[in-house]
Amino acid sequence: MSEQNASQIPQSINEPNKHPERSRRKRSRRELLKTHFGFDSFRPNQEEIIESVLAGEHTLAIMPTGGGKSLCFQLPALALEGTAIVISPLIALMKDQVDALNANGIMASYYNSSQPSEAQEEVLNNLMIGQLQLLYVAPESLWNLTNYFQKTEISLIAVDEAHCISAWGHDFRPAYTQLSRLQDEFPQTPIIALTATADRATQDDIMKQLRIENGKRFVSSFDRPNLYMEVRPGQQRIQQVLQFLKDKENQSGIIYCLSRKSTEKVAEKLVAKGYKAKAYHAGIEAEERSRIQEDFVNDRIPIIVATIAFGMGIDKSNVRWVIHYNMPKNIEGYYQEIGRSGRDGLPAHGLMFYSFADVVQLRKFATGTATEAFQLAKLERMQQFAEALSCRRKALLNYFGEHVIQDCGNCDICKMPPKYFDGTVIAQKICSAVARLQEQEAMGMVIDVLRGSQNAQIFEKGYQNIKTFAAAKEIPWKDLQQYVIQLLNQGVLEVWFHEKGRLVLTPTAKQILFEGKKVRLADLTQPEAVALTKEKTPKKRKDLFEKLRTLRTKLAQEAGVPAYVVFSDASLEDMEQKTPKTVAEFAEISGVGRAKLEKYADVFLQVIAKHQDAMESKVATHERSLQLFEKGFSVTEISNKRGISENTVYGHFLKMKELGHTIDLSQFITSEEISAVQKAKQALKDAEGLRPYFDYFEEQMPYWKIKFGLFLDD
Repeated sequence: MSEQNASQIPQSINEPNKHPERSRRKRSRRELLKTHFGFDSFRPNQEEIIESVLAGEHTLAIMPTGGGKSLCFQLPALALEGTAIVISPLIALMKDQVDALNANGIMASYYNSSQPSEAQEEVLNNLMIGQLQLLYVAPESLWNLTNYFQKTEISLIAVDEAHCISAWGHDFRPAYTQLSRLQDEFPQTPIIALTATADRATQDDIMKQLRIENGKRFVSSFDRPNLYMEVRPGQQRIQQVLQFLKDKENQSGIIYCLSRKSTEKVAEKLVAKGYKAKAYHAGIEAEERSRIQEDFVNDRIPIIVATIAFGMGIDKSNVRWVIHYNMPKNIEGYYQEIGRSGRDGLPAHGLMFYSFADVVQLRKFATGTATEAFQLAKLERMQQFAEALSCRRKALLNYFGEHVIQDCGNCDICKMPPKYFDGTVIAQKICSAVARLQEQEAMGMVIDVLRGSQNAQIFEKGYQNIKTFAAAKEIPWKDLQQYVIQLLNQGVLEVWFHEKGRLVLTPTAKQILFEGKKVRLADLTQPEAVALTKEKTPKKRKDLFEKLRTLRTKLAQEAGVPAYVVFSDASLEDMEQKTPKTVAEFAEISGVGRAKLEKYADVFLQVIAKHQDAMESKVATHERSLQLFEKGFSVTEISNKRGISENTVYGHFLKMKELGHTIDLSQFITSEEISAVQKAKQALKDAEGLRPYFDYFEEQMPYWKIKFGLFLDD
């Protein structure tokens, strides 16, 4: 459909969205959440962000990778009349999200330059007749479609991966800078910008560039507690990788390398050791790259060895580990890349190798660029993180302005902590120097002042006259630098990169200076090298999980979508644990909404039922009877269900009691009956077997009850 033809479509088909009032569907947010996405509750901040968008507010949402950002615009798109425009940077990301939405019964499409003209025309036709709830477009394609947008109702505009708009962001993309025009083209439409990785300067810049400075800002916790973080020295990396992979079976994982050559070299060595692995980088033909990515997404290739270009457009939820073969160039990139693992909330592992050679190489990459000083400052902060001697999660969260006090217990430092000493006085001196320098100086100058250095710059600025000049002259320069780095990693200080790297105090620093808060610093004496210990072998998946995974793969192949679009690993684990037997029980599984319930309940329930039957056949008959009783079945129900007599069921209970299992037999026989059996025992001293007892009671007491009475008498 040409733009000229679009201009001839009568406006009565879909009136333009000219009014700030947001028309809403009647269903509640939670009903939409369960019906379309299969979840019973929102994650932190999701509901508040959704309400902000529904109220017509411009919104900035900073949420961790895997924290549920997409839902913050997808659910409002269902609650509001019209079509939501989603600006997304990568074609693969659009396709994956549209596949997932369609699988949940949501009308969504994407429009980009990779589509044939017929497909583009179909998308635009659906847009014009009001058949799309969400339309994904690349920023480069956006302005070619404004004529269509003006003739339909646009409910909201979502700018995904919004850090791409900011020069301070780690993944700046020039096409995003044109998005400042959105306010002119859609003055009454709420804009929501979303990203997982933006420090304070980047957040401010995003809002400024989009001209939504007065909008609401939501910064969710950056914490991903399911991610284990570890840094190792960069010696013998390939041997360490092979050791790491020994217990990972067919788990999906990504290995990031700095160079194309490294990706190929590492992939070759893994293949030689029997692993299914592929290299991925920009030098590979586009068609082959696309095939490799699809094989990874569809679980045909579990390991990808890639440059950092890989992964941004992948919504694969079951990546279990990420290895950085080389140190990343900044913390934002590191955080985003490890965040590609464990998106389903299950345990995941981030391993980074670090050596000074990585630092040298990354410095070369930054040298001569337009933002050289800025990049080098961020690289230095990344190096400080790699060399951290305190909890890595604290260091990571504090970097993003989320000040935490407790150690996480789920990183290499917490698992094997160094020796600490009371560093409160040193911390007070450092914080005092930063304060007396009006928080205007970078780390080097702060250390020089504390050491009492006699350099020209100090005397030019008059810093020799401040109270903290030479306050730490007894501490070597390098050691003092390490203590400052520890305070940065502990969230006592911050670096403002966008303002010449000056050090500023956090609320924690003020507690140290004025409220007597204690500080622990790590002893800088290097401990002896510790031999790498073999990780504990994780418990193997139960047979049921593998059966469900096989079914999921089959269904995904038939539908032509990635396996996780059918169900995530977390959903399969929930099925494994709950073993639903009915459609109603299946509806309670995490990730099962209305569309997936209708489409998949029967086939998954069949696999679960067959598995349960097979498991039951392996269980001893007496054990099975007790299992059913413990699940709430009565003796009569067990008898009917298993096709055995009630007498046999009671016999099974007695057998299990004799084997040491906990079952109270007295619930089946009264104390009077037990006394009667005891009397019969005295009267029938020489009797053999149970027949004399049965005759004694004139056939009025069943054999099983006689057995119980004799057992309880003993």
